[in-house]
Amino acid sequence: MAGHLDKSLPLEYQEEQSRLNILGFWIFLGAEIALFSTLFVTYLTYHTRTAGGPTAEELFVVKDFMIETLLLLFSSFTMGIAIFKMRNNDLKGLLVWFVITLVLGGGFLFYEIREFYMYAVHEGATMQTSAFLSGFFTLLGTHGLHVTVGVFWAISIIIQLVRRGLTPVTARKVFIIGLYWHFLDVVWIFIFTLVYLNGLVG
Repeated sequence: MAGHLDKSLPLEYQEEQSRLNILGFWIFLGAEIALFSTLFVTYLTYHTRTAGGPTAEELFVVKDFMIETLLLLFSSFTMGIAIFKMRNNDLKGLLVWFVITLVLGGGFLFYEIREFYMYAVHEGATMQTSAFLSGFFTLLGTHGLHVTVGVFWAISIIIQLVRRGLTPVTARKVFIIGLYWHFLDVVWIFIFTLVYLNGLVG
């Protein structure tokens, strides 16, 4: 029967359309994996080609990228709590942890933009400086753009939650952006390891 809810499933899976949408988003994430894999391969190919410009070891500041890492990884934790609150039909708790996640995501973007500004203005390190920096800014800029999209996307979902409450549709939207957010955190772990840590020891 159309519109029938299967109460044995979590709210976001109770409608067939929601299940199809979630499956479609998993497929979309597969395409995103291919995109970031290409960017990582490109960066790792060119990361030693500095053309006489600043090297990773000269540019990277441990404190700065550690703050970015802690902000983003903790936002993944708070997103998990938000999903937990949703599963327990706690709209207020969901909204609180959702907003905390966005504040952490906004903090991450602030520090990343600050990092780019410091490199460009104080170190003269731009995309045009070397193949290394071109690959670096493209990879991290693409990730940062994804986080920015996620922040605005989440704000729109919060507005829908306030207006409509928890329904199978709004729950599905929360769950999907939760998948998206965790995916970006996984990508950042690779950035932290292959870009920053590798840059400091390479």
